[in-house]
This record gives sequence, structure tokens and C-alpha cells, in this order.
Amino acid sequence: MELFNSALGKNITFVHPAFFIIGGLTGIPNITLYYVFLFFVYIVSVVGNTVVMAVIYLDHNLRTPKYIAVFNLAFVDLFGNTALVPKVLDIFLFGHYYIPYNDCLTFLFFCYTCLSLQSFNLVALSYDRMVAIIFPLHYQVKVTHRFMFSLIASLWVFTIIAVLISVGLLTRLSFCKSVVINSYFCDHGQIYRLACNDHFPSYVIACLYPVIIFWLPLAFILLSYLYIGYTLVKVATLQEGLKAFKTCIGHLSLVAIYFIPLLTTFTLMEKIQPNARIINLSLTSVFPPMLNPIIYVLQTQEIKESLKRLLKRRGKSKITI
Repeated sequence: MELFNSALGKNITFVHPAFFIIGGLTGIPNITLYYVFLFFVYIVSVVGNTVVMAVIYLDHNLRTPKYIAVFNLAFVDLFGNTALVPKVLDIFLFGHYYIPYNDCLTFLFFCYTCLSLQSFNLVALSYDRMVAIIFPLHYQVKVTHRFMFSLIASLWVFTIIAVLISVGLLTRLSFCKSVVINSYFCDHGQIYRLACNDHFPSYVIACLYPVIIFWLPLAFILLSYLYIGYTLVKVATLQEGLKAFKTCIGHLSLVAIYFIPLLTTFTLMEKIQPNARIINLSLTSVFPPMLNPIIYVLQTQEIKESLKRLLKRRGKSKITI
């Protein structure tokens, strides 16, 4: 971050603390049980997302552009929960509340990168569904492997740059008084509010990024499904429309699980009691990665059939041996 600071100003001294203290939940009896619950959610998430990635990798029938996005979503879910939950357990179950300054910014970077990529990945999946239903004859031309790989790579690059900018701006803040972060992780909003110098650029980022990362993707997804619904009403019979829309149920479930609690928490953040805010945010962070693979296995016919084929093949190989 020295390069970032030197690029924006010369001979500027910032007061950086040796560490931050994660405040977490306070005054709640038996709170240890909540962190144990998060651990079990994490285990289910790891198993579920690993299974989805393994099925897509092993079954050549799933090597389609759509499942490139599904694989990426499973990877981001697994990566995000692995970056967040083990560290949260280390902080609160083992009492390691003090986090070195640089480690805290690194923790923030990985958490926000994965949270943002989940949103953008749902956009990629909604675009795939829109083209598949509205332009079925052009789908193979419009949504190719190359296009999907390029789209996913672009989303990764954009997200990493955006989060790096927010982290870079935090390094230009001085912390003269409290170093206690009233959250369960190194939360951007809670950190910049502790600064004793001008934190207006970080405030702008805190206002702008939710619009870019959450509201605009949600608007695109909703508009794409309105377009799908409008097209189906015009050109398809009721039975054909329901059959086509059935292919979107899994994706719509993911959208609802991800956006509704997240945007509710962010919108009402100032009005929610601190402990309630932390619990809402922590559940919002860990539940979608756990539920996403379960929903895709239950709602997506291709993955269910693929799992049956792989299990049958494994059973035959055992009998042969």
C-alpha cells in the first residue's frame, strides 16, 4: 500500500495502529453456541460446494457456458466462507480479538471480494437464462465458452480493482483514538468511521459501492426476468411458458436468498441494534454459500441426473473390483 499512498501524496504521515480489536457480539449469554452453529454451516457449505464443483468437473455433459458460471459461483462461495468463517471462529472461540493492521485489511479484501463476486455471478447466470429463453436459436452463438470465460474473468478483475481501491483509501486514514471494530470481521464501514482525519473518500466508496455491487446487479436481474416473462406471455402457450420458466427457479431462489437479507440489512443498518446487525450480516454472509449448492442440486435436473450417473458409475466400478 506504500505505492498507493506515495502516488496520491508525498511526505504525508498517517497514524496506523499496530492492531485492530474485533468487538463482535456483546452481552449475549451462551454466544459460543452461535459460533459453533456457524462452524456447522461452514462444513455443510464446504461439502456442498465441493460436490457441485466435482460433479461439473467430472461430467463432460456439464461442460457448458452456464455451468462455467455455476462452477465459479460454487468456487466463490467456498473461497468466501473459507476466508470468513475459520477466522471468525479463531477470533471469538479462541479469544484472538487482536488483529494486526495489515492482516485486518487483507481479511477485509478477501471477504468483500467474494461477497461482491457472488452478486456479479448471479448477473452472469441471469444473462445466460435470458438468452437461452428469449433467443434459443442464437444461444450457441451468443453464449459461448469463450464469452463466459471472458465475462467471469472481467468480473474478477473489476471486483479486485474496486476492493483494492477501497482498501487503498483506508490506508490513508489515521487512527488516533479507538481501534475497536464493532463487527464480527474487519468491516469497511466500521473501520473508516474510527478515523480521526478526513474520511470523505471512504464515505463516498461506502455509499457508491452498494449501488454498483448490489442494486445495479439486482436491477439487471429483475429487468431480465421481466423481459423473459413478457416474451413468454407474447409467444408461448401457458404450458410452454411454465416449462421455460421452470429452468429459472433455481437461479431465482439464489437471487432471493442472496439479495433480500443483504439489502434489508444494509438499508436498515443505522436503525438496527448493533448485536442484531452483526447477527443479520453474519448469517447473510454464510447462509447463501451453504444453500446455493443445495438449491442447485434440488432444482436443476441436469445436476441431479449427473449425480445419479456418477454414483451409478462408481457403484459399477466397485462391483467390478
